[in-house]
Amino acid sequence: MTVSPGRQRSERTGVLARRPLVAFFVMAYAFSWIVWAPWTLGQDGAGLLPTRIDPALVGYLNATAILLGPALAGLVMAWVTGGGAGVRRLLARLVRWRVGVRWYVVALVGVPLIMLVGTMVYAGTAPALGALGGPGYLVSYVVTFLLVTVLGGPLFEEIGWRGFALPRMQRSLGPLGASLVLGVLWALWHLPEFLVPSWAASSGGGGLSGIVLFTLTAVTFTVVITWVFNNTRASLLLAVLVHSSIDTFTGTLGAIFPPEAVASAFPYMIGFGVVALVLVVATRGRLGQRRLEESPDAV
Repeated sequence: MTVSPGRQRSERTGVLARRPLVAFFVMAYAFSWIVWAPWTLGQDGAGLLPTRIDPALVGYLNATAILLGPALAGLVMAWVTGGGAGVRRLLARLVRWRVGVRWYVVALVGVPLIMLVGTMVYAGTAPALGALGGPGYLVSYVVTFLLVTVLGGPLFEEIGWRGFALPRMQRSLGPLGASLVLGVLWALWHLPEFLVPSWAASSGGGGLSGIVLFTLTAVTFTVVITWVFNNTRASLLLAVLVHSSIDTFTGTLGAIFPPEAVASAFPYMIGFGVVALVLVVATRGRLGQRRLEESPDAV
């Protein structure tokens, strides 16, 4: 008996639709890890392949890995589970900007302040603000922020992590459980990059201890992003802005604190760990989910 191509496609998408989160994470990991392989398994990393990536091209390689990882996986699964309308709903949340000025302040000012205070506590010293070079620093910061958003990961990553995965994980695990699990999976997605010594050194250190610290830090980040996400009616734009602030301000910390202070994950664990704990206690683990539930058009 011959099976029609349409039926074959239906059966394939049916398999994905039955386990949408599993399918999403498998695709996100597989697509990104394949793109990263020439770098992480090459001479810059594990040394298993003869390839060596020009440092100037690493950023573009990472952008491609992210685009073809969580972003593509999220869009594919949005289509599998909701068709064209599902994809449009997901992308519409990227421009959900009417969320209240205070949430922009949280994302653009509050997040850097958390990082600044955490680093000051860890380093035991005040920041050398003079190293920033005066008011002109703000212009370079904005330009860097935009480049980091598009090429550094936040825009394309959040289409998958918070765009597709988080809403579904919250329905089954609750906001706190979803944040804990997503934080771990988000961190472990970066696992191949720890094979590259330079990347590991800039991300809290290599080896098992470095991976554990990185994972714990990612969990604290995720709790904070979930709280913002829920309180802004599932705005992907605000999730992207929080993520971009974390990535961009890391560079600023490197300019105003000793290298040993910013090479560790502890400053971020201190800052975001305290804030995450306060949010969990203050919201009784709900992390703003009630507001999300009161907005039926949110997801």
